Amino acid sequence: MIKKIILLFSILFISTSLYANPNIVAKTAIVVDYHSDEILYEYEPDMSIYPASMTKIMTSIIAFDLLKQGKIKLDDKFLVSEKAWRMSQAGYSSMFIMVNDEISVENLLRGIIVASGNDSCVALAEGIAGSEENFVLLMNAKAAEIGMTATKFDNSSGLNSPENYSTVRDIALMSKYLIKNYPEFYHYYAEKEFTWDRTGGDPITQANRNLLVGRNLGVDGIKTGHLAVEQYSLASSLKKNKRRIIAVGSGFKTMATRSSHSFRLLNWGLRNFDTLEVAEKGVTEYNLKTWLGKTETVKAVANNDAYVTISKKDVRDYRAELSYEGPIKAPIKKGQEVGKINVYIKDNLIKSVKLYANEDVKKVNFIKSIFLSLNYLIWGDV
Repeated sequence: MIKKIILLFSILFISTSLYANPNIVAKTAIVVDYHSDEILYEYEPDMSIYPASMTKIMTSIIAFDLLKQGKIKLDDKFLVSEKAWRMSQAGYSSMFIMVNDEISVENLLRGIIVASGNDSCVALAEGIAGSEENFVLLMNAKAAEIGMTATKFDNSSGLNSPENYSTVRDIALMSKYLIKNYPEFYHYYAEKEFTWDRTGGDPITQANRNLLVGRNLGVDGIKTGHLAVEQYSLASSLKKNKRRIIAVGSGFKTMATRSSHSFRLLNWGLRNFDTLEVAEKGVTEYNLKTWLGKTETVKAVANNDAYVTISKKDVRDYRAELSYEGPIKAPIKKGQEVGKINVYIKDNLIKSVKLYANEDVKKVNFIKSIFLSLNYLIWGDV
């Protein structure tokens, strides 16, 4: 028979001011819940854009990958080429490096992430791959691995190129990948400023181009962008308690609206939705009844963290049920699918999470199995 156990039903209704939309002015935007991957808001999310300096998110991801693999170290130093130096002389965002400077990977990363230095992008790319062109191959391979199906990178900095394009949907995907996979390095994105003790001059201190960082709003990243043809853009992330929201927008009219409307997107997602944990990978255990097993129950777990994001107006109608065909006949192998958790809003199934045995359960011996079977036939007791 089907076993159904209601796990969670009553949640306090939270009185809040709910808005129909975030009321922003942009060409394209998306808001995503980090944990559940639910899209909370989207406006033309698949419009092709020039990502400008949001490209630098991928530039840092390539370096972070190599750092995690031990192929480079933060204190490794790369020699600055004339090509990299010329980027600092062309009026673009720069770290202000000099030809033949030897600069550590960590300083180049901070120059890219905080100061948005195009010169530091080229220096890092050349130091890692020998040339910026080779580095771009790594960027595009990583984009394909992440699942960025509408993106192509043509340089490491995001400077003008018709062959350097993406969408806010892809950039949100890339942003989550960054935060999830490199927690030991993501803190660079929350730095308020970066001071570069440059060669041949006084140290230069530059503030983080993301004006939302450091304002005690909960925003800890990610990356701004600006091109005349694209106007202003921003990939941003806000963390509050256990929740995290990612927003990406492009086509903001001014630097000020880029910040204010991006925060409006983040705050809108935070205020209008709740994210609930359904199961924690390998930790949240459920005891399911067994039949002819040496133990009366088998422990079941989810293979992945499972979350659901729902509108706050629906929290009263949320419930999660444990469902399985049981009792489950032994023998049971660890890793065997044994049940699922079904999540409903009223009677609408919105998510189903598979559960797997977290242990082996052997079958009882022949004599005991006969006794249990007879007991069931006579008494109906399993």
